[in-house]
Amino acid sequence: MKSYKNIIIGAVVVILIILIGVWMRAGKGTPSSNNNNNDVSAPTSVAEPGTPVAVSETTKVSNSLSEYQNAELGFSVNYPSAWEKEETNAGVTFVIPVDQTQVSTVATLQANIQAFAGTCAFPPVTTIQNRGTIKAGSNTFNMISMSNTVQGRVYFNRMYSLQQGSACYMFSFASISLSPETKGLTGSNIIQAQNNNKAVTTTADSDFTAMVKSFGIVTTPAGQDESTAAPKK
Repeated sequence: MKSYKNIIIGAVVVILIILIGVWMRAGKGTPSSNNNNNDVSAPTSVAEPGTPVAVSETTKVSNSLSEYQNAELGFSVNYPSAWEKEETNAGVTFVIPVDQTQVSTVATLQANIQAFAGTCAFPPVTTIQNRGTIKAGSNTFNMISMSNTVQGRVYFNRMYSLQQGSACYMFSFASISLSPETKGLTGSNIIQAQNNNKAVTTTADSDFTAMVKSFGIVTTPAGQDESTAAPKK
């Protein structure tokens, strides 16, 4: 009976991960009833006066931090420079490296930012470990987190959402730690791996939250006034 229960729980967790992955790649939340396009160019907040950024660019902030700006989607964030950036049509994905010299079974560490038109809504999940809000400047982010252990694997997810006018910005963090048996660990190495897994995930989750708090709105470069660009007769 216990084995059957574990199989059911495992299936639910796998379905949840697939659901979140598909939902985030699609870049969609719950659209508003009168908005069926993907235009996120008109958030209610605007950037501080200054030179508009390019459609997408990354600049060095310090020895350990970089800034990612995407004027097309209207946002910027600071993130650890060691993270590997992969841009998508609706946002950006950060693959977080894991120190391979440590005794650890962490297999996946990943953070995502997606922007889309519509009302923010977290994907439907069966188990929410924690729900709350965080405030950063004038922005208030909604947050949920989920954690499950199934057949030795540990799954952890945290998501933040921010509504900016007709645009929604969704942030997600995922960690998957494999069963120690898959790495051939025994005895004290299992405890060491579990402790390292927790430390690695906690650090990455903290960096992820710091990235969310650094979120800012940016503006797109202004186009040329066509009334003045028309050729003279």
